[in-house]
Amino acid sequence: MTNSGHVSVIGAGPGDPGLISVQGLRLLSQADVVIYDRAVANLLRWARHDAEKIEAGEPAEGTMAQDALSMLIADKAREGLSVARLKWGDPFVFDSGAKEALFLHEQHIPFDVVPGIPAAVGASAYAGIPLTYPGSGDAVVLLRGSEGVGDGLPDVDWSALAKLDGTIVCDVRGRLGAAILQALVDHGRAASSPAALVYSGTLTSQRTVGRTIADLLAHLADGQDTGSATLIIGEVASLRDHLRWFDERPLFGKRIVITRSRDQARELADELEQLGAQTIEAPIFRLAPAEDPEAIDRAAASVDAFQWVIFTSANAVTRFFAALLSGPRDMRALGNVSICAIGPTTADRLEARGVKPDVVMPEVRMDEIVEALGAAGSLDSQHVLIVRPDFLRDTLAGELARHGATVTDLVAYRTASASPESAEAQDIYRQLLEGRVDAVTFTSPTAVSRFANLIGSEQAADLLNTTVVAALGPVTAEAAEQLGITATVVPDRFTIDAFVSALVQHFKTRA
Repeated sequence: MTNSGHVSVIGAGPGDPGLISVQGLRLLSQADVVIYDRAVANLLRWARHDAEKIEAGEPAEGTMAQDALSMLIADKAREGLSVARLKWGDPFVFDSGAKEALFLHEQHIPFDVVPGIPAAVGASAYAGIPLTYPGSGDAVVLLRGSEGVGDGLPDVDWSALAKLDGTIVCDVRGRLGAAILQALVDHGRAASSPAALVYSGTLTSQRTVGRTIADLLAHLADGQDTGSATLIIGEVASLRDHLRWFDERPLFGKRIVITRSRDQARELADELEQLGAQTIEAPIFRLAPAEDPEAIDRAAASVDAFQWVIFTSANAVTRFFAALLSGPRDMRALGNVSICAIGPTTADRLEARGVKPDVVMPEVRMDEIVEALGAAGSLDSQHVLIVRPDFLRDTLAGELARHGATVTDLVAYRTASASPESAEAQDIYRQLLEGRVDAVTFTSPTAVSRFANLIGSEQAADLLNTTVVAALGPVTAEAAEQLGITATVVPDRFTIDAFVSALVQHFKTRA
């Protein structure tokens, strides 16, 4: 038998990935294996790319399923692996975390427990409803709801609970919410008592309904709204109109499509989600090594032979510096080399590596790039290295050569187009067709053409002209116009911050 590994039972919080603790995030990022609840799959972005990832399903899907899961966790630890058991909410609040930890104890497998924010706490705070408030009672009751097996009512003293001077909080789904509310009314609770249901608590799709128990009973009567929600009953629910903040943000509820590579989409998605938007990442392409993967190593090893290096994308920066630092040279090789960055994201990626570009161009405009480089001195006999993806043509190399430069045109990586037949592409197509997309963002001309191919070139203009199209700069807007697509949002400055601000201003003006 191999030496035992270690298990960290981590509370991931109620949904917003930013609510995981610093300790939980550290352990998650170091784990060899991540066994996660389906509801917190969005935290996998912080797991190691090579970690094994196993979905555990919904919380408490049944006794036999739970026993098998406990065995799986123990088996992975026995292989000598570090295991992150990522659990929705808090593992010790109406969850199976204690059962899993007890099993590990009986199997003599070391473990630790990282608390998380329970749904009752997170959802209520994001809805603007405090669980306690002076004058609103001196007790908070966390009532077991849909965390249990089956849809039956919790086994409690309903008469005592109905008379409680305080707050009752419960996670419910299906018909359970209506059953709990009716049980309270049947045992003496006034139907006019303040109450609220918070659906998708702490997520950008959050929705809060109800003002009183009577409102909620009417809302649930038709049986249509059966999703999971946090039920809050008590005087504190009446404070929501004064304390709501999450769903008051400027982009709250806006569904915005991001057309960038997955490693770059997160930057824009984070900014939009901070303002309340629901982001949808369009799988327009994936990155792949260049046809000659050793070419970038050769260029990095001789980089000091160039007077200029032009980076045309943030990914080009990442690939080049990885080659430079893994080879025989280091950052000192750039000491006498001038650097040009195309695009603000490219410049940001360079500065994150301690390199301040000498020239930053907002977009790929050949004449302006040549003019900017020429302003620093004649290009005649200058050795210039262009580091680019395969989808950018070699037009810039030809233009620089025409002005006397000796150009090395390096393809740092390839991009493979996503399939229009993929489930993600089909889902975005349906949402556009049904009018459920509020905006589509483009940060490059290539993103425009590839997204059009993804949803169908023939119908791209018809679909995109039914929503807001945001383009990061006039070159990208021109690329959209060539396909018959009108860009309604184009920021004055070509930065992500300006891009997001322009979207906010657009929707604010339309409100």
